[in-house]
Amino acid sequence: MATQPVRPNGGAYDDLSPLPDPVRSRVLSLAADVLPQVAGLPPAVRRVADFAPNRRARLGGAAITGALQDDEVRDRVAVQVAARPARDDDRVDAAARAWLTRGEGWIELVEQVEAALGSGARAAEREPTELARLRERLEAADQSLREARAKARAQVEEYKTENATLRRKLGESRSSERQARETAEEALQLAQEARARAATLESAQDKEVRQLRARVEQLEAEQAAQRREDRRTSRADRDEATIRSRLLLDAVIEAASGLRRELGLSPVAGAPADRLEAELSEPVDDARTPGASGVLGPGSVSILEQLLTMPRARLLVDGYNVSKGAWEGSSLEAQRQRLLKTLAPLVARTGAETTVVFDAANLTNRPVVAAPRGVKVLFSPPGVIADDVIRDLVAAEPPGRTVVVVSDDQEVRRDARAGGARVASASALVELLGRG
Repeated sequence: MATQPVRPNGGAYDDLSPLPDPVRSRVLSLAADVLPQVAGLPPAVRRVADFAPNRRARLGGAAITGALQDDEVRDRVAVQVAARPARDDDRVDAAARAWLTRGEGWIELVEQVEAALGSGARAAEREPTELARLRERLEAADQSLREARAKARAQVEEYKTENATLRRKLGESRSSERQARETAEEALQLAQEARARAATLESAQDKEVRQLRARVEQLEAEQAAQRREDRRTSRADRDEATIRSRLLLDAVIEAASGLRRELGLSPVAGAPADRLEAELSEPVDDARTPGASGVLGPGSVSILEQLLTMPRARLLVDGYNVSKGAWEGSSLEAQRQRLLKTLAPLVARTGAETTVVFDAANLTNRPVVAAPRGVKVLFSPPGVIADDVIRDLVAAEPPGRTVVVVSDDQEVRRDARAGGARVASASALVELLGRG
């Protein structure tokens, strides 16, 4: 490899840095001018070649300097530079071209230009370099101005387009406003007409209402007068019927008393259902049976109490059906004891002959129950439900006796009515017990 020429200070002319500033600047300027015509440029220099001519050396100086270190790139640049005319009597231009082309005697030429320039020449050369920088700045400012103008023109076009759009929307909104105003006026007119019709209709309705009120008052007055007349007539009829019934009752009572004295009859002991109750009361294997709880239901408490106070009244209670609804949270035994305990005051107060039937159809053992005074307690035999026992007790009573069955079971109530007994709900009995 050939030895590079060396300057006295040790710099190599193959590198741009040892060259005098004017020569180095001229080399970069010449290379920047011909970059678009040079083939096979490195990527960094290829991007610089797309710049404006005045911006290539300024913005791509480093890239161009690095590329010129490659002999092949420098040779291709030298070919394009040699094809362009040189400046006459310009030693700097000649030295720059000689450095690029590397012709015979190029080193001596560069040294001569460097010696001729000296310190004063370098100072003199700085002025064109400063001027070039100013020109470059001016060109850059012009370029920025052109770009700003282009941007302003684009923005103006955008504003024009937006203005046209706004004008169109304004026209549409004005048209919509006119249509809305016309629609509102039509709606207002329709509302006024509807208001007038409503006022007319309201006046007619008020008149009709006044007439109806007057008619109602008239009918109420007539009805009140009729009710007063009916009450007078009904009271007179009831008084007459009461007198006839009382006379008949007194006659029957006197006849019955005379018949009892004449026949010497003693008071009746026992009841028709005593035999059936005695059979059902027989213990089974001396065992105990559990209690139960019942279901509440509607009923007339006052009617139930009146029925129980009638002479020789008979009360049959579906025990589990009543206790389950009244004391559901308690145990079966506690419910059974509570029912019997609360029945005792009622029986003492009314004198009704009372029997409580508990279901033991599925049990083989029955509990020992301490029945209160005046209350009989029965457990249905194995395989027989309490409903059937109550039906048998009702059937055993003679027609005409006051028999009251307390149960919420619809079948029991229906069969009791068919047998001539009165029925009451479990809730009515519980409420009556609570009063005691």
